[in-house]
Amino acid sequence: MAVLVWQGTELELLPQRALWLPGERLLLLADLHLGKAESVQAQGVPLPSDGDGATLNPLLELAHRLRPAEVLVLGDLIHSRLGLTAELRAKLAALPELLGCSFGLIGGNHERGSWIEGLPAQPSQRRGPLWLSHEPEPPGAPGLLNVCGHLHPVALLGGGRARRPGADRLRLPCFALDPQAPRLLLPSFGRLTGGHPCPPGLRRWVVAEGSVLELPAGT
Repeated sequence: MAVLVWQGTELELLPQRALWLPGERLLLLADLHLGKAESVQAQGVPLPSDGDGATLNPLLELAHRLRPAEVLVLGDLIHSRLGLTAELRAKLAALPELLGCSFGLIGGNHERGSWIEGLPAQPSQRRGPLWLSHEPEPPGAPGLLNVCGHLHPVALLGGGRARRPGADRLRLPCFALDPQAPRLLLPSFGRLTGGHPCPPGLRRWVVAEGSVLELPAGT
């Protein structure tokens, strides 16, 4: 875990690729992409599926440990309408009870055109000194920190400065802070999501082997 303080609010960057606000008991995460395997299968690709257990079980374990008052997903809870099966709908309906708290969703681009019973897609919104959205966007008021998902940030490590073809490189999910925007990018929570390298110059914390480690500037 790493801690970032914004205007007096403590933000804990968790190795489970989620953001925890202990003062508000609010758990934020983004980009679960539930039903992705089923979406791909519907297009004729035989991708194995575990029924989203690799994504949902860590969420339930984290909620049982932290006991949040609210879990809020910053978009892309599901991957597409093709993967929104009756089984997935039943799991989503059961989530508030399983989590033991309120469960909400800020709408992402993958929710467009889909309807999830009991879980309306909320607009971007302010929570204290934070502006919560799916895609990066200007905060709704001066001084707010935009916390968002969508970009699936990863840090590329190793391979040397020349980045030789074939050189070993690590792609690690990361939290990334742009203090000029100001904006905090959350890594994707889903286990079937890819990643996109962070733009240079951002402050980054990588998730590796159950820890969150800040990278030195210029890495």
